[in-house]
Amino acid sequence: MSETGKQQDGETRKQRGGGSEKTGHGRAMVWAASLHPIRGFGSLSLGVPPVRPAPVSLPRFPISRCLAAALPPVPSTVFLRALQIGPVRLSTNLLLAPIAGYCDLAFRMVCREWGGVGLACTDLLSPQGLLRGTATSLDLAKTNASDRPVGMQLYGGDPEVMAQGARWAVEHGAAVVDINMGCPVDKVTKKDGGSKLLTDLPRAAAIVERVTRELEKCALDGAEWSRRLDGTAPPPTGGPVPLTCKIRLCWHTADYESGRACSPDLARALADAGVRAVTVHGRTTQDKFAGSVRLGGIARVVEAAGGRIPVIGNGDVRAPKDAERMLRATGCDGVMIGRGALAAPWLFRQTWDHLNGRPAIEPTEAEKLATIRRFFDLMRTQRDDRYAMYQINRRISWFARSMQRPLVNGKLESVRPFKEAVRTARTANEVYSALDRFAAGELRGGVEAGA
Repeated sequence: MSETGKQQDGETRKQRGGGSEKTGHGRAMVWAASLHPIRGFGSLSLGVPPVRPAPVSLPRFPISRCLAAALPPVPSTVFLRALQIGPVRLSTNLLLAPIAGYCDLAFRMVCREWGGVGLACTDLLSPQGLLRGTATSLDLAKTNASDRPVGMQLYGGDPEVMAQGARWAVEHGAAVVDINMGCPVDKVTKKDGGSKLLTDLPRAAAIVERVTRELEKCALDGAEWSRRLDGTAPPPTGGPVPLTCKIRLCWHTADYESGRACSPDLARALADAGVRAVTVHGRTTQDKFAGSVRLGGIARVVEAAGGRIPVIGNGDVRAPKDAERMLRATGCDGVMIGRGALAAPWLFRQTWDHLNGRPAIEPTEAEKLATIRRFFDLMRTQRDDRYAMYQINRRISWFARSMQRPLVNGKLESVRPFKEAVRTARTANEVYSALDRFAAGELRGGVEAGA
């Protein structure tokens, strides 16, 4: 069936708060049954996933010192609602997604230093890894005083393990705990986590109920809340860390196209169970990351939630106008930006400026190079040179996408020599040398392939 979600301007919609004060955990074990029977689940009762076919030296200082001023207060317009997730009031309605393999502390800090980020999320966290204290999990969950407020996203299928992982997150600085119900990657779904939970509502219900109870047991006082937030709004006087969920539209694309996606009913049920916000990636599990985001599907979830909890849209936001389009077409309360930020950590600042009616100014080449240098420096400080080299070698292809200059013939200048110089660097000095040479006009040439 073709897209049926009508565009919603949203100007007549009421500003949303943080949802009901009821936790609803006593109803969580029965809400799956209330989705009578949930459409599009097929083999749900079997509990199995459905099967269907002179060098210039760049300054070495934080980007934040280059910025002219702090972000202005949030205007009261339809696209600039100050997003409220339970007791947590965010400074903007733009969120950094938990991007698997990329959303480490260094990258979160770079995005924050450019500005515009209301909430940044960690990489996907394995609760088993956190509880065992494995080096990888602890590194992914690492945070600091500049990384506020931070959300920690957990994935898995065991309610008790997820609950203990949520407690660990609270004890280590989380201002929001999120359950991943949307990851389509096999290594996650095969462990009954991620979007596999879209096919197993009883398991999802049990996880939400158990995690909610655990969060209530480890409520924070006002002083601790003050330490976890960024100071842009009065902190809560006390209470539990809010629980959120990130979902997809459904598992099967055919179910979405025939109007039988589970996500609208699921969003209502999550609100009943005490979840304080839902993020919707506008694709199905089968879509993975192919095709275009389905804004109509997100709009249906917004309509189903009915203002009880905030709905955050996610998918294909690579420019400020993409965020505006999502807000306008779906009526969602906020926008979560993922892969679009990998090449442009300044995208949040640009988007916030755009939504405020200011020009979305493109950073200068020197500022972009300073961003790459800052990320590399943070990686070296927070881990070690070996790990920093591994990360810059693999991420330079993302960063370099923003470095291409238009030529007089309308094509894009190739930066392949620059990418290769960084990708094949074996020491930190070689990385810094490549950055300096590019700033001096070297490591360029020709037309980018496919341009």
